[in-house]
Amino acid sequence: MDPRSWFKDLTSYFLFILFVATLGPLLFGYHIAELNAPQDVITCQRKSLSTTVPTSLPQCIRMTPAQIGLVSSIFTAGGLVGALAAGPLSARHGRLKTMRLTTIFFIIGPVFEALAPNIGVLALGRFISGIGAGSSVVTVPIYISETAPPAEKGFFGSLTQVMVNCGIFLSQLLGYFFSHDQMWRVILAVGGVVGVAQAVGLLFSVESPKWTAEHVSPRTAKAVLQKIRGSKADIDEEFSTWAAGPGDDPADAEEPLLGDASSGSTKPRRIIGMLEVLRHPDTKKPVFAIIMVMVAQQFTGINSIIMYGVALLADLLQSNSALLNLSVSALNIAVTAGCAPLVDKLGRKTCLLSSIAGMGVSSLLLAIGITRSIQVLSAVAVLLFVASFALGLGPIPFILSAELVGPEAVAATQGWALGASWVSTFVVAQFFPMVNAWLGKGKVYFIFAGLAAFFWCFVAWIVPETKGKKDADEVWGRARVRSD
Repeated sequence: MDPRSWFKDLTSYFLFILFVATLGPLLFGYHIAELNAPQDVITCQRKSLSTTVPTSLPQCIRMTPAQIGLVSSIFTAGGLVGALAAGPLSARHGRLKTMRLTTIFFIIGPVFEALAPNIGVLALGRFISGIGAGSSVVTVPIYISETAPPAEKGFFGSLTQVMVNCGIFLSQLLGYFFSHDQMWRVILAVGGVVGVAQAVGLLFSVESPKWTAEHVSPRTAKAVLQKIRGSKADIDEEFSTWAAGPGDDPADAEEPLLGDASSGSTKPRRIIGMLEVLRHPDTKKPVFAIIMVMVAQQFTGINSIIMYGVALLADLLQSNSALLNLSVSALNIAVTAGCAPLVDKLGRKTCLLSSIAGMGVSSLLLAIGITRSIQVLSAVAVLLFVASFALGLGPIPFILSAELVGPEAVAATQGWALGASWVSTFVVAQFFPMVNAWLGKGKVYFIFAGLAAFFWCFVAWIVPETKGKKDADEVWGRARVRSD
C-alpha cells in the first residue's frame, strides 16, 4: 500500500479529529516518562543552579528510592482504574463523551503534580493523571478504528503508539532543558496544558459514526460519516456494512429510528458487559488472545529500557543520560511511523511475529553485551530492541482489540486488555530493578528472551490474521475452517 495513493482523499476534518483524539495517547506517554529526567532534581539529589526560590513551594521533595518508586508506579494504578471504567462508559455513552470526560483528569492531575508541596499531593496528581491515561488508551483506538477509512484502519491505528512515543519524547526533551531549580514543575504542568488543548478540540469533534448508527440512528450516523469523509465522497459501500443492526434491512438504513417500536428493527445492538465478555462463547477466546498480546507488550521488556535503560547502561556506555533518552525516544517515533503502512501491507500477525522475534534476539544480544561488557553490542542491541518493538508489538495490540471482537464487545474487551497491560506495566516498573540486581546486571534479559519465545509461539498458534477481514465473524470463521 502506497500512502500517496489514498492520502489525497483524506479530509482535513478527519485529520483534525484524529490529531485531537490522539492527544490522549500522547499524554499517556508523557506522564509515563515525565519523572525520568528531572528525578534527581525533584528528590533533592542534585544541587539546584541557584538558591533563589521564586515561590512558597519547596524547591524539591526529598524522597527515598522506595518513595519515588511509589510515586512513579501509582500512575499505573490510576491507569488500571481508568482502563476498566472506560470500556463500559464508551459503550453506553459514546466514545466522544468518554474522551471529553477523560480530559478532566488530564487537566486536574497535572495541577496537583505541578503545585505539589509534598509526596502525598504529588502521588495524588500522578494517580489522577493515570485515570485519564488509562481511559484514553482504551477509548481512542476504538474511536480511530470506527472513524478511519476501512482499508487504512491499521495504518491510522498505529498512530496511537506513534503519539505515545511522541509524548515520551516530549517529556524527555523538556526534561533535558528544565531539570533544574523549580523548573521541574513546568515539566509536570505541560501535561495539563495539552489536556486543555484536547478538551477544546473535542468540542469541535464528532461521535463515532459506527456507534451513532447503533445507538442513535442510521440517518444521523450517515451524516456524521459524510462529514468525516467529505461532501463528495461515496460512503454507501462503507455505510452498508454496519449501518443496520440485527434484523434491520440495509435498504432502510437511512430511516430514522423513530418509527414503530413494535417492529423490533429500532432496537440497538445489545452491549456485552465486562464480565459477560469473559464467558460468552463468541468472545472469550478473542478476549484471552488480546489480553495475552497486551501482556506480551510489557513482559518482553520494553519499559525496562524506557524507564531504566539509562541507569542500566550508563556505566557501560558512559553516555549523557538525557541525550541517550532522547535518542531512544526519537528512534521509537521514527520506526513506529515508518513501519505504520506495513501493518496493512504485510498484515497484523506477520508484523507482530517479526516484532516479537526481533525483541527476543535483541534481549539475548543485550544480555550478552551487558554481562560481558561489550559496548558496541549493547548499544546495537538497545537500538534493535526498540526498533523491533515499534515494528509491531507497540502499535498492533491497540488495533487488535477493535478487530478480534464485534462492536458489541469491543469496549469491554479493550477495558480488560488495557487493564492487563497496566498490571503488567506495574509489575515491570516495580520489580525490574530488584530482579536485575538479584540476578546480576543484564542477566534479566535472558528471561525476557525466553518470554519472547513463549509469546511468539502463542501468537503463531492462537492469534488469527485480521488484515482484509470485514468483521470479527469473518476473522474467527476462517480461522476455524483452516483448523478443521
